[in-house]
Amino acid sequence: MPVRPSRRTVLAAGLAWPLASACSVSGGEAPGGATRITFWSALRGSQQVVDAFNRAQNRIHVVFQQIPSGDQGGYAKLSNAVRAGNAPDVATIEYPQVPGFAIDGVARDITDLVSDRLRAKLLPQALRLTTFAGRVFTVPLDVEPMVLHYRTDLFAQHGSGPPRTWDEFTAVARKVRDDRRRLVAFPTDGATQFAAVSWQAGAQWFDTAGGAWNVSLADAATRRVAEYWQDLIDEGLVFANGVQGRQGDAQIGQGLVLARLSGAWDAGAQMKARPAQKGKWAIAPLPQWDPAHPAVGTHGGSTFAVTRDSAHPEAAMEFIEWQVSHPDALRARLSSGTSSQYPAAPALVEVGRKAFDRRYYGDQDIYRLFETEAAKIRDGWTWGPRMSATQRVLQDGFARAGAGQGTLLDAVRDAQRATMPDLAALGLATTEHSS
Repeated sequence: MPVRPSRRTVLAAGLAWPLASACSVSGGEAPGGATRITFWSALRGSQQVVDAFNRAQNRIHVVFQQIPSGDQGGYAKLSNAVRAGNAPDVATIEYPQVPGFAIDGVARDITDLVSDRLRAKLLPQALRLTTFAGRVFTVPLDVEPMVLHYRTDLFAQHGSGPPRTWDEFTAVARKVRDDRRRLVAFPTDGATQFAAVSWQAGAQWFDTAGGAWNVSLADAATRRVAEYWQDLIDEGLVFANGVQGRQGDAQIGQGLVLARLSGAWDAGAQMKARPAQKGKWAIAPLPQWDPAHPAVGTHGGSTFAVTRDSAHPEAAMEFIEWQVSHPDALRARLSSGTSSQYPAAPALVEVGRKAFDRRYYGDQDIYRLFETEAAKIRDGWTWGPRMSATQRVLQDGFARAGAGQGTLLDAVRDAQRATMPDLAALGLATTEHSS
């Protein structure tokens, strides 16, 4: 019998080997002899998806529990459940947290459970974001190319159209600036937005080449992005503040910002949050650094993991495959309210398109745009093993830079310095590349 590598050996190579399965709280048989599995998620519409799946067949019965989103305690709840040996069979994990949950043994290695049929249904760029060292740890539900959301009425007042390049973006920012308004707000609480633009520019914050986690948050591409936005802040062309709270809401609601950089999902969120702005928004491709070689990063998106505690991983995977690839699953999720998520399974795009009320965006076919932009997602990006901690340090630095204390580049370098001890504490082999 072959000898299984130790967990520490595989950690040194970049990823943890999944720990032996613990006794699952979700084991046992459901009424009628169906296999019972549990599912935890913060995603809206999950209960409707579970109900539709349970009605569609009688071999597997899913029990659903709504949990807080990750930044509101959902990830802590999942980690605690795994330590206690009573995690659910299936859990939702956002892309930046996948490597950490894989290393911690929360998300089991599902490489052998992902069928060729399922692989063929998924956008390759999305699946590669959940694959490390050739091993698959989660299955993507959606993938969210970053795009430019902009106020058509306010752009028209200035005789401007959506900028095609970042140089044009600067020119538009100068043109539209007045005593109250700015083109955008640089999100000091938006590490993932900054990551997406750096990703687009060619940055590679983490990779696992050579059997180690290689860290280079301050690489040349990222420095270019940091210096670009620092120039905009220094010239007073953009706001620099948090966008997740009341200030960001007020800037959008009062028309103080003319545009936002965000994932495809944000179109639906905008419709729900600001119905009175119907007909005033459109969506355009993200400005490019090099139009001859267009690329984008992603902002947002969720995946599904089979946890190490699952006593029924095959049943769990069957439920996951149905969730991410069956038209009835997406229809059920969309029945809970407006959504513009871009499915990781291209065959489901038409389902989303038909369900979306295009009148808010002046009858624009935003899904056609998302489809084009999703094809530009640059391959090769890897999130780090402790992204939540990395993001906190990065955002603390952004907040200081927004207040005139230090720069965005200082924030990036501080985040790299703070990340290295976290990786060492995990027992990971690391290398560091800095400017």
